[in-house]
Amino acid sequence: MLDQAAYTPRLKAAYKGTIRPAMKEEFSYKNDMMIPRLSKIVLNMGVGEAVKDTKKVKQAAEELSLIAGQKAVITKAKKSIAGFRVREEMPLGCKVTLRGDKMYEFLDRLINVALPRVRDFRGVKGSSFDGNGNYAMGLKEQIVFPEINFDKVDEVLGMDIIICTNAKTDAEAKALLKHFNMPFTS
Repeated sequence: MLDQAAYTPRLKAAYKGTIRPAMKEEFSYKNDMMIPRLSKIVLNMGVGEAVKDTKKVKQAAEELSLIAGQKAVITKAKKSIAGFRVREEMPLGCKVTLRGDKMYEFLDRLINVALPRVRDFRGVKGSSFDGNGNYAMGLKEQIVFPEINFDKVDEVLGMDIIICTNAKTDAEAKALLKHFNMPFTS
């Protein structure tokens, strides 16, 4: 059994050992606190069918909890919209915010296991930064993660993945994610 106190995720060790010095040299930062780092990863699943069947949100939350390794929070509608048949406080999706070791573990599984399992995968878009150093991407299928049992999935759902960094510019954030081996197309 692993001793949690002595265990360090592989990407966290790589960040401290090789990525930080490489980033410091590449962007010639004057002190170590200027070097960009990951702050959090947010996973979000919107369940459109929840309007007809609220059990689907619970199923999506269970699957997201398995993927993230942490309990998912069910998100609810803030206000009623008659055109979409949505009432206030109706459950519509779920989300998880990962920080610390779980964040590095998830990023490792995303880059090395899940993304290569995506059908016709050629890389992720390198232009999906928001201008403040945060990267957003979407997956069409949650079944690319090995934690999900393919036989027990009722419906294939997509998910949004937002990787938040404390980088000042998109170029710094892209360089940081490239050092983590994020497969950018351009």
